[in-house]
Amino acid sequence: MNAWISDACEKQFHLSRFHSSVSTEVIAGLTTFATMGYVLAVVPHMMGEAGLPGGAVLTAMVLMIFLTTMAMGLYTNRPFVLAPGMGSVAIFSITLVQLQHVSVSIASAIVFLSGILFILVTVLGIRKAIVMVIPKGIKISISAGVGMFLAVIGLRNAKLLAANAKKVALSFGDLTQPVVILAMITFIILLALQARRVKGAALISIIAGTIIGIPMGITKIPATLFTMPDSLAPVFFNFDLFGALDVKYLPYLFVFFLPDFFSSFGTAIGIGGKAGFLDKNGDLPDIDKVFQVDSVAATLGSFFTIPVLITYLESGAGVEAGGRTGLTAITTAVMFLLILAVTPLALMIPAAATAPVLVYVGVSMMGGMKNLDYTDLCEYIPAFLCIAFTAFTFNIANGISVAFIAYVIMKIASGRASELNKGHYLLALLLAYYFYAIAGVK
Repeated sequence: MNAWISDACEKQFHLSRFHSSVSTEVIAGLTTFATMGYVLAVVPHMMGEAGLPGGAVLTAMVLMIFLTTMAMGLYTNRPFVLAPGMGSVAIFSITLVQLQHVSVSIASAIVFLSGILFILVTVLGIRKAIVMVIPKGIKISISAGVGMFLAVIGLRNAKLLAANAKKVALSFGDLTQPVVILAMITFIILLALQARRVKGAALISIIAGTIIGIPMGITKIPATLFTMPDSLAPVFFNFDLFGALDVKYLPYLFVFFLPDFFSSFGTAIGIGGKAGFLDKNGDLPDIDKVFQVDSVAATLGSFFTIPVLITYLESGAGVEAGGRTGLTAITTAVMFLLILAVTPLALMIPAAATAPVLVYVGVSMMGGMKNLDYTDLCEYIPAFLCIAFTAFTFNIANGISVAFIAYVIMKIASGRASELNKGHYLLALLLAYYFYAIAGVK
């Protein structure tokens, strides 16, 4: 039986080509699931604030994660997992519904239209053309920017960093909090296991942190482990397409589309670089397949009132655990589906137990910066801007957009405009409009 499974997985995922194994891929998939399990609580809560039933949102989200991630694993053979982008969830729930008083049905239709735009630019080859226009220096910095972003998220989840209103900056949190202490203990366990090159170190550290958190009062043992999934009826096909076609909603269309376009691209490049998938030009082979899956996913999710589904940063945790093929993604997808019956079990994993993994993965992704040309101002200044704005605005799209606009301006200012083509100018104008749209929405 084991031999049959191994043979089937080898035939489908080509494990030997990636120097991997079934056990490694499964452990990697479990690690990714444990690291991004927070979406099970956060997304339904945020969408609930917009008046949607949390249980129905949870059921719809899990089904979308399962279907789209299975598609990603089988079609692209990459260890990438899809889930609702937190930026999209915030725009949908807070900006559109709560602040601008846009109906949920119109907001869902705007997500649908952004998905159609995703599909069009993918099918027409525009998406890949945009990727080709982005210079190598920025592509190199994307991985580091994503890594810094992950590390900051991890430090925030561990309560080691907190917003300081007086300083208008991040500063140390209360280092005496049990959450901080648990995160540090878990981090030490992770580093010790990594130093010893223990297989599945990330997953082991998460489990250890969860167990240690029980006597500390951080890990909450649920009253019951089994639950029945809620009905999809309240969120299925809840959108007003004609209402969304009003020209006044055009900025929102771009605010959904552009961040998630570059988030998926940035994550694919960043995590792909960590996995060793990139070619000599910093490009991900067959990235168009990744684009095809997440463009269809963005559209499909709107039928269930789920904001734009994107390739998730936390896929990096699975890559760090050794995941290199679609089997990692499929393992994560199956875990999400199974969790519909035992949601309380997943929700008991505290953020303090997963935060150290994000920090470790983030730091390990900074290595690619050694390949940056530090003798060319037009290369390393945009690279810095990409990293800084990605990490400190919590948005990959912001980092890439600022970096690219700066790149074009610096090339012109340095008398090297001949190195630019029409694609550079067009993309710079589009990204400038993106910032205009953000300003208008706020």
